[in-house]
Amino acid sequence: MPAMTTDIMIDAQQIYKAFGNLAVLKGVDLKVAKSEVVVIIGSSGSGKSTLLRCLNNLEKIDSGNISIENEWLVKNNDLKQAVYQSEREIKRICTKMGMVFQHFNLFPHMTVLQNIIEAPMTVKKMKREEILPLARELLKKVGLSNKEDSYPSQLSGGQKQRVAIARALAMQPDIMLFDEPTSALDPELTGEVLKTMQNLAEDKITMVIVTHEMGFARAVADKVVFMDGGIVVEQGKPEDILINPQHPRTCAFLSRFID
Repeated sequence: MPAMTTDIMIDAQQIYKAFGNLAVLKGVDLKVAKSEVVVIIGSSGSGKSTLLRCLNNLEKIDSGNISIENEWLVKNNDLKQAVYQSEREIKRICTKMGMVFQHFNLFPHMTVLQNIIEAPMTVKKMKREEILPLARELLKKVGLSNKEDSYPSQLSGGQKQRVAIARALAMQPDIMLFDEPTSALDPELTGEVLKTMQNLAEDKITMVIVTHEMGFARAVADKVVFMDGGIVVEQGKPEDILINPQHPRTCAFLSRFID
């Protein structure tokens, strides 16, 4: 289902990023509209996760422009060098985005409920009684209402990842970023996390998802972006990219997923 609005939530233009002499992003463009689900696919080392981390300021770009909801996070100067906003503005803009990682990064000494309310209380200075109803509603949304007093060590990998999703949502972001959220899970636990993400898509939450789950991409994405060698090789509707790709590199990548 295409997004019904042209409001641009993420606009990244000509993103370049190198680690030392290794060029990882080589002029990447990405636009994400409101309520759109964009799935980024590609081999390991293609630059997918680095791009996501650049969008959320976890990595600094060398050159390019990134705006989030029409507010610039970083833009080129006249010398084509990336210039960032002040740290205060960066933090404010980045609160518009929530991120879920491969590994759950839950606080082991905190209960599920404490993990969810910690960031809103610390970062947004919300009172405990103010955030608790939302936290419990989010636990219900991810199917874990009965686990609020459990500790991470008492949860399965899939349950931990669903808590991580609820924790990100507790900050009430406008955009959700997912960096291979099922890659650390056993196959039987992957489905429950993907189902949670599918429910978010049905709620019209804007999402950018890096994943190797082609069936999920086909079912949920509004747009699929294929990256290879630090560039966007091909992008379009799932049926076009996943079923009828035009570029030989896309065809070669997808052939690995055909039984």
